[in-house]
Amino acid sequence: MRVLSVSAHPDDAELMVAGTLAKYKEQGHEVFMCVSCNGSQGHFVIPSAHLQCIRRREARQSAEVIGAECILLDLPDSGPWHTQQQRSLYTELVRDVKPDVILTHYPGDYMSDHVGASQNTWEASFWCAVPLYLTGGWSTAHHLMPAMYYWEPLGGHNFQPCYYVDITEQWEKKREMLLCHQSQYTWLRDHDNIDYVEYMGVTAHFRGLQCGVQYAEAFRPVQAWGRTRAGRLLP
Repeated sequence: MRVLSVSAHPDDAELMVAGTLAKYKEQGHEVFMCVSCNGSQGHFVIPSAHLQCIRRREARQSAEVIGAECILLDLPDSGPWHTQQQRSLYTELVRDVKPDVILTHYPGDYMSDHVGASQNTWEASFWCAVPLYLTGGWSTAHHLMPAMYYWEPLGGHNFQPCYYVDITEQWEKKREMLLCHQSQYTWLRDHDNIDYVEYMGVTAHFRGLQCGVQYAEAFRPVQAWGRTRAGRLLP
């Protein structure tokens, strides 16, 4: 299969689904990691122009850990909005990759970039398969509407999992991917007093306790016509 994750910022996918992406890759699937925003506002010392360069490099380094392809849409932070132009941008992304499965943010997440990226991805999962919907790009329409799963929001608020992925064997890969984002590791440690590797570990261990393994990641499927499948597509 071809698997596409669509996150708002560099490090979002690493926090919540890197273990699942690593597991997909180990099983022989093609994995594409799309980052919507350039991370230009994710620090309190590093200037935005320099920070964008750092965070692009960190995103690519993280994807390289598992041999995934990194795609950068390069929107500014606070950039994903529900507009016709952005619907076309995300639709072209899905048409380029032609995934069988899309993983993205839960629509009830805690901040607008995550919600906007989720909404745009949801709409693109439909319009990508409509040949007469023109985006201005060169990619042909997808032959199907991809199955979609929402990953857990940070903190897990108002999120009831339907599926779990055992990532015990992929835990060290997940940790390595997250630690590629050193600009955010130091920012959250110094600004918010959060060690987000430890935070990620607590979340994954809690989900693991729920399903009887050491570490797990949690998902909800998109239940909508065209995206729902009879079988399990998570690894």
